[in-house]
Amino acid sequence: MNLDLNLNQNGRCSGRSAVVTGASRGIGLAIAERLVAEGARVCLTARKAGPLEEAAAALPRGSVITVAGKADDPEHRREVFDTVAREFGGLDVLVNNAGINPAYGPVAELDLDVARKVLEVNVLATLAWVQGAVAHRDLRFAERQGAVVNLSSVTGETPAPGIGLYGVSKAAVSHLTRTLAVELGPGIRVNAVAPAVVKTRFAKALYAGKEEAVAEQYPMKRLGVPSDVASAVAYLASDDSSWVTGHILTVDGGLAVAGGTA
Repeated sequence: MNLDLNLNQNGRCSGRSAVVTGASRGIGLAIAERLVAEGARVCLTARKAGPLEEAAAALPRGSVITVAGKADDPEHRREVFDTVAREFGGLDVLVNNAGINPAYGPVAELDLDVARKVLEVNVLATLAWVQGAVAHRDLRFAERQGAVVNLSSVTGETPAPGIGLYGVSKAAVSHLTRTLAVELGPGIRVNAVAPAVVKTRFAKALYAGKEEAVAEQYPMKRLGVPSDVASAVAYLASDDSSWVTGHILTVDGGLAVAGGTA
């Protein structure tokens, strides 16, 4: 496999390799597309092989590889890191985008098994991906001055109706990001992006049939799109943010300063 085909040799991520979880669609795919546009080689991961292959087919030939599996599966993580070490020779950027939100309603009424699953995928798996990247000798993550970018949410700061536990999990991701930044510096930088409502299938229940009304509370008068988040991730993955770590970059169209909720 020639992994140097069609790569942007002048991009901010030229010569770098990345892993993006939850990358078959939505925000994860947009992040992968942006990193490739910036010159990176990217390993796309997601649960299902079919959608992953479709996503990869839309990107420049030779710029990506795919490994299907569940983000909270240790064997999947091991396979991803082994594959990246073999195909790319190391790892420079880890983007923890995979997340779930299977429940809607008051936290006080939430089934605890569902709550455990949300925390397992959104929080513990995020930690496990970082641990795995740091521990894998052949990735040389710290040696290569690696960058971790986690996906948090504005709901981690301000409670949002109906998705309370999702917000709890993202608050944990934000604090985990800050903690890891302290522990892993100076070799590895750890930051997060916290979006408000982004127009994806994942968030559709938050705006479907009422997009204009929802957007009205945003000073920018529109909802986010995946490329808005991808641009922020690309910045945190590049040397443009070389003195930035432990930061939660809010990408919300001004929602927070206007006093709104997602």
